[in-house]
Amino acid sequence: MTSVQVEIVDVYVLRFGPDVEKGMVGPGKPKAAGGPEVLVLRRAAGLRSPGTWESVHGHIVAGETPVAAALRELKEETGLEPLRLYNLSRVESFYLHRRDLVALIPSFCAIVSPDASVTTSEEHDRSEWVNTDEAARRFFWPREQRALADALQLLGTGDAGGAEDVLRIV
Repeated sequence: MTSVQVEIVDVYVLRFGPDVEKGMVGPGKPKAAGGPEVLVLRRAAGLRSPGTWESVHGHIVAGETPVAAALRELKEETGLEPLRLYNLSRVESFYLHRRDLVALIPSFCAIVSPDASVTTSEEHDRSEWVNTDEAARRFFWPREQRALADALQLLGTGDAGGAEDVLRIV
């Protein structure tokens, strides 16, 4: 019988200019010039889906919560720690046919320092900070394009505005 399980997390990584982090732009204030940059990662050769671009994502290990998995995967795949982590209030699904499992995928958004620099893991051979349109174009999986649109709608000014108390985790 096919099972359904929270199995994977996706983390969309945004960085804003220093004016956002200093509180000079945001809800009720001027918009950040140029908008946020989005981190995209290219899968390394010899692994699943080589050469495709993606967000941070990975499997939840036994006994781990999705939030803990998101923070761990962000650190493992990029070396980054978030200034803020948000729940995107979005859960995607993916059918893993080899295991006859419908994997549920909670989505998160990490806001990192304007000068954040990435150290990729062996899973990826390249990382780039790109504008939002370029990130949407590069993301291989349609779910990533949809979740990025949600992240930008909810957090495009640097925080979640009126939903900060509901969506902010860290």
